[in-house]
Amino acid sequence: MTAVQPTLPPSHVSEPSVPGTSMTYLGGPPLRRYLIVYILAMAAITAVNGGIGGILLPLQVQDIEFAHWFTGTDAGANLQHLTDLKAAVEAGTTTATAHQQHQLDLLASYEAARASHLSIVTGVGAIAMMIVQPVVGLLSDRTRSRWGRRAPWIAAGAVLGAALMLAVRYSAGIGLLITFWALVQLMMNAAQGSLNTTVPDRIPENKLGTASALSGIGTLLGVLVGALSAGALFDVMGLDTYYPFAVALGVTGLLFVLVARDRSSTNLQVPEANWTDLLKSYLIPLRSSDFRWVWFAGLMVMLSYGASNAFNLYMLQSYIRPALSTADATRLIPLMTIAIIPGTVISMLVTGRWSDRIGRRKPFVIGASALFAVSMAVPLVWPTLPAMFVQNILGGLGAGCYLAVDRALLIEVLPDREAAGRDLGVGATGINLGQAIGPVLAGQLVVLTGGYGGVWVLSLIAALIGAAAILRVRNVR
Repeated sequence: MTAVQPTLPPSHVSEPSVPGTSMTYLGGPPLRRYLIVYILAMAAITAVNGGIGGILLPLQVQDIEFAHWFTGTDAGANLQHLTDLKAAVEAGTTTATAHQQHQLDLLASYEAARASHLSIVTGVGAIAMMIVQPVVGLLSDRTRSRWGRRAPWIAAGAVLGAALMLAVRYSAGIGLLITFWALVQLMMNAAQGSLNTTVPDRIPENKLGTASALSGIGTLLGVLVGALSAGALFDVMGLDTYYPFAVALGVTGLLFVLVARDRSSTNLQVPEANWTDLLKSYLIPLRSSDFRWVWFAGLMVMLSYGASNAFNLYMLQSYIRPALSTADATRLIPLMTIAIIPGTVISMLVTGRWSDRIGRRKPFVIGASALFAVSMAVPLVWPTLPAMFVQNILGGLGAGCYLAVDRALLIEVLPDREAAGRDLGVGATGINLGQAIGPVLAGQLVVLTGGYGGVWVLSLIAALIGAAAILRVRNVR
């Protein structure tokens, strides 16, 4: 059956010159509809990372580890009191009794275990993202369907990811948590990678910066709503808070496919698949020096981001002085997210349009990475709750600029626009690898040093390396 194609005013759309590919939005209602549902779908995906990754998963890991280490007569131990006692003992203002020392030893093992296991849960999930995005990108470039090349992957990824999210909710052990969260990330990033590829498919080059900025707003909106929802709903619903996140992911993925209807790709001409050559083709974009440096910069900046954000909840309980209770820390995480919004949104809107107007990307990405590095120094030298808020605000300004312009920079250095799905997927591996390595390295630093100070040092250095890498990009200003 031939798909019925939506009729659009000629002045608002440019029909594809290659059969089976997407139309280009030039402006007007079609572009606005696309951007609205794109932002909603992107927000739902990042809400999962902000709400589940930032709050629910750490709480779930924490509960599992507490039940493992604090048993019998120690099951009623108060972590906040133990953390304060640890600080007093280290400061030399008190001496622990034999029983208190026993519980302090349990606390040290518990803190190392929860940081290590959370880093593995998030790291394995990020590795799953790294694997799936280029594969799905390549396959979506070759997909024939009456809904277009990307839509089947967006819809299937969103719906299956939502279903698997409920399996995460009922995971009673770390092994199950790792397995199901990795599967959620596989499905969710199949959807996200294909969703991101619709930007170079449908948006003209002179609007890439604006589209990238709006995409960043969707990302930020998702993180904010996710954190606020998880923080507010957990007190009422407990781990059942996974349910609204699953519904939002599935619904917005289907909404994008239905509202931003693509051209049919049933008549797409693709060469006969030689899978050995196709797998080798992943290396093609990395042969480009500019693409390689942008890829590496993204890896380092996201390593910095992943390391510094992996343990926010735990840092409020164990790093800052005075330490907070689990309940207080859970309530404050959404407030820290809110604090970054004004500067981040302004940064996104201003820098995205500004970079389009002057035709330059590198200064914005370099400046954003440097500011991100500066933000890491604040809690390193001042381990307090106000310092965590300052770090989030400064980091938010840098992240806003970075999110607004980095994707436009990556698109501009693509070696082959005809293989945008593959090349953007390869580009995403750098970002996902950074997100995978960051928490794992940070977790090992916590285990080795017994504290969180090294996490800020790692994040600062990685962000500076990311800024320096962009200086090596030659053919884009």
